[in-house]
Amino acid sequence: MGRADERGAAGFPACGDPLFLLRGLLRVLDDRGGEGVRLDLLSVGEAMVELSASPDPALWHLGFAGDTLNTAWYLRRLLPAGRAVGYLTRIGTGGFSRRLRDFIADAGIVTDHISADPVREAGLYAIELSQGERSFTYWRSDSAARGLADDPAALAAAFAQADMIYLSGITAAILPPADRDNLAAALDAARARGARVVFDTNIRPRLWEDGATLRTQITRFAGLADLVLPSLDEETAHFGDGAPQDCIARYLAAGARQVVVKNGGGPVHYGGVDGAGRVDDLPRVRPVDTTAAGDSFNAGYLAARLGGAGIPDAIRAGHDIAAKVIAARGALVPV
Repeated sequence: MGRADERGAAGFPACGDPLFLLRGLLRVLDDRGGEGVRLDLLSVGEAMVELSASPDPALWHLGFAGDTLNTAWYLRRLLPAGRAVGYLTRIGTGGFSRRLRDFIADAGIVTDHISADPVREAGLYAIELSQGERSFTYWRSDSAARGLADDPAALAAAFAQADMIYLSGITAAILPPADRDNLAAALDAARARGARVVFDTNIRPRLWEDGATLRTQITRFAGLADLVLPSLDEETAHFGDGAPQDCIARYLAAGARQVVVKNGGGPVHYGGVDGAGRVDDLPRVRPVDTTAAGDSFNAGYLAARLGGAGIPDAIRAGHDIAAKVIAARGALVPV
């Protein structure tokens, strides 16, 4: 398959491409350290306050997570120091929101595109344990992040700073319909300027108005993406895909350029402009906690591809990171 440019057909560097690596180094020297930091990847979505129960019923642990934040957090740890990862969301002005912003900044993630809502606060969820099983309760119906795409000019300015934009189905699901339109238009314009879009479908039916809207909007945003990262079980449940190849064909027909179908611990199938195939030799892992399994896989995959790896090796890299994450408790663990 011929390359569309020096980054490969779907926007990732060809293995060992010295021109791409040199341009990245020059960009680092030129852009780092001030306003308007050039971003290798800008992750877009909802970051939330996490309260997790402890054996002492009077004691709760405070943390922060969210699907697109999880991916940004892991990606920051996997990429060389010269690469820049940013996060775009909206939070509040209260104490929890300030601590959330500090947490993101302390992780080495650029916070230039985190805006503050004067009224609403960051969403919150609690994790409770019962006989080793985790259950979740969410308070997010009026979170500040629901307004992250209400300013088209701010979206355009943020996306203009990014070589790659990462979002999920949750990002789209929490937005009002008009703001979904804003987000889609900004992604389309960014791609026209040469940015690459990565979309994890991450289907959460409770966040959508109804099943028809879910399917229409997931398909819409997948069609705007250079890379789609669906999970087979979710796609089967909501789109009726009988096999990974069905999922790949459906998203390619929608306009995606490359699709990599996550499959728990099973074989990972891929297809699109950068080739098609499957990766079978993935070690099975007994999970302790599957939180952020897909988010961390995405980070491992993207870090490998940005480093010049081919798709099969990037899939193995993603699997290796996810295997470490699910072997420990919590969304964000050392890797």
